[in-house]
Amino acid sequence: MQRRTITFSRNVFLPLTTACRNRCGYCSFRTPVQEGCIMAQDNVEKTLRNGAALGCTEALFTFGERPESEPGFTALLAPLGYKTILDYCEAMCRKGIGYGILPHTNAGILTYEEMERLRPVNASMGLMLETTAEIPAHATSVGKSPDVRLKMMEDAGKLKIPFTTGLLLGIGETMADREDSLFAIRDLHKRYGHIQEIIVQNFCPKPGTPLAQSPVPTTDEVCATIQLARDILQPDIAIQIPPNLIDARLLIACGVDDLGGVSPLTIDYVNPEHPWPAFDELKIIAGDARLVERLCIYPKYIERGWFHSDLQPLINRLAQRVQAKEH
Repeated sequence: MQRRTITFSRNVFLPLTTACRNRCGYCSFRTPVQEGCIMAQDNVEKTLRNGAALGCTEALFTFGERPESEPGFTALLAPLGYKTILDYCEAMCRKGIGYGILPHTNAGILTYEEMERLRPVNASMGLMLETTAEIPAHATSVGKSPDVRLKMMEDAGKLKIPFTTGLLLGIGETMADREDSLFAIRDLHKRYGHIQEIIVQNFCPKPGTPLAQSPVPTTDEVCATIQLARDILQPDIAIQIPPNLIDARLLIACGVDDLGGVSPLTIDYVNPEHPWPAFDELKIIAGDARLVERLCIYPKYIERGWFHSDLQPLINRLAQRVQAKEH
């Protein structure tokens, strides 16, 4: 019997800004526009440099959605020499490439043209679908409209961008809503073939938020959702769980393929109360399965050439590096 493989990516997490136009009922990542809500370029470069020294291959750039719509943000960004957060993101992605790390950007809602602009400096991109249901937790978050999110995911498919999406469990959706969300992802992948992985993520209650007292999904509930995903989704879509948010050892047998991006350097800025497991702990989580490091762009998309030609030398070099670790 062939031994199962569980993959993970060695990354650094770079929250370029915590300013955001959305007001999600479970989020503590967003902050008001104020001094310090933008990650300074020196800190970005230091993180990239130190991450490269630790063998990281992925730079996860994430930030609040459309921060320019927040009063005062543009004035805070201007002294850095950038007009928009996408200008800043593109420049920092280039820095990441220069340090030998592949960028992966998750910036909330982007247009077709904005993704097309970022594609030359990103090996992959992402956007959590979260749910196709209309829920109270998203009532004050225009960017969390299911139709808007599905449209962006479709545009990513048209652009042949290897894409990560996922479900956020426990924010007011039902199991039927989760099933609907998975069918929506399946249908997009059937048309474009670009969904390389989905994250099945349990929400974590944050003090001071409207959902602070909401129950956390149980391990059995998360397992049932993983199994549902395995039944609905195409077999070439990897199913990922965040190993810092739940006892992942109990979920591997449910159909998990991947443990996501894990950092030896940076915290999970969205869930800072949950530290990453050490790499040795990942082997324990994987159990009898073979633990294999991967890039943020999956091998099949490398083989298909689904990346900008400027990234080819770095992708080839890093792919050879992670392959060498398997032997």
